[in-house]
Amino acid sequence: MLSGKRIILGITGSIAAYKSAEIVRRLKASNADVTVVMTRSGMEFITPLTMQTLSRSPVYTETFVLQKDSRIAHIEIVKSADLFLIAPATANIIGKITAGIGDDVLTTMVLSARCPVLIAPAMDSDMYYNPIVQRNISSLKERDYRFIEPEDGELASGIIGKGRLADIEKILSSVIDVLVVKKDLADEVVLVTAGPTREYMDPVRFISNRSTGKMGFALAEAAKSRGAEVILISGPASLHKPAGAELINVVTADEMREEVMKNLQRATIVVMAAAVSDYMPVKMWQDKIKKSGKDINIGLTEVTDILSEIGKNKGGRIIVGFAAETNDLINNAQIKLNEKNLDMIVANDVSKPDAGFEVDTNIVTIIEKDGMITEHGKMSKKEVAHRIFDKIVRLKRRYSDSIIV
Repeated sequence: MLSGKRIILGITGSIAAYKSAEIVRRLKASNADVTVVMTRSGMEFITPLTMQTLSRSPVYTETFVLQKDSRIAHIEIVKSADLFLIAPATANIIGKITAGIGDDVLTTMVLSARCPVLIAPAMDSDMYYNPIVQRNISSLKERDYRFIEPEDGELASGIIGKGRLADIEKILSSVIDVLVVKKDLADEVVLVTAGPTREYMDPVRFISNRSTGKMGFALAEAAKSRGAEVILISGPASLHKPAGAELINVVTADEMREEVMKNLQRATIVVMAAAVSDYMPVKMWQDKIKKSGKDINIGLTEVTDILSEIGKNKGGRIIVGFAAETNDLINNAQIKLNEKNLDMIVANDVSKPDAGFEVDTNIVTIIEKDGMITEHGKMSKKEVAHRIFDKIVRLKRRYSDSIIV
């Protein structure tokens, strides 16, 4: 899959550096051309000889190395690279790149790279969650550097937490996404909704749900990676803005409806992944409700059904909805598909482990308007997003082929 792709692998001073050997082996097995660059601290954990043997290419450890024709070797290599992968990446290297410091061969090459840069952090959990490190990561993401989130588990310090280098399969998948993924949405404007909404009963209390926005943000990232212009309308979510997407933040269902309808004319594909509240309090108290020793009755009324409104103004757009259910999954989803005038609905049983809210994985069933049902086992929400867009692309082609000129 990576035949002809030139990848630079940067290795820094983390105990996870030993995994870099397997990363090189797997990249080479996919026919990639791999050049390894190591920091001095990285060489404390794994040797250049090991990496040169596996990559079958010279390993760069020093900045000022000339080629036979007097060109500086590391500058020439980075010019022709298709991807710069840093795995593992320490807090130190992330901080240096953020600050624009090039004081060794790796940082010098990264700062001069014009290819995509993919960073896989690995460090102690306390260090990873340090506000300075998180600020640096956020800053780089805003500059289109891409990150592979570390995993939870036992760390070198002995504590359990987030900071382990991402699974090698996940790293390879991310490399493939950057270098191989199709640009089959290049002419599309994709509107995605994400996250929960909040319906306030007083200034501090509200009705909401467990949605974190992870599925919607994964959809936005997938659409962007496939070449689409992306409008992401999100309720409250503690997630980083997908690089290159237009992010519109809202809080209530009414605010989400307003922004969706405002941007609907621009969209050619609409994917409604947000968990919009079905009900809102009849009234909102101006001050915080105090305990009085008595019960209070809070009347609820239905919010505007955004998906139905879009379905009535569908035009030539592809409209995809989500159905988060706890029973009778397929039947409930099919009813929603038909009532809302959708092209496709993504159904998931949120009572199952590893599916639905607050996790990075999902288990979905995709139901199309023509009755086709496709069940998917557990996969990452990023993978689910790409499966959904694979279906959408096929639908677009089918609709296009059915038009009689």
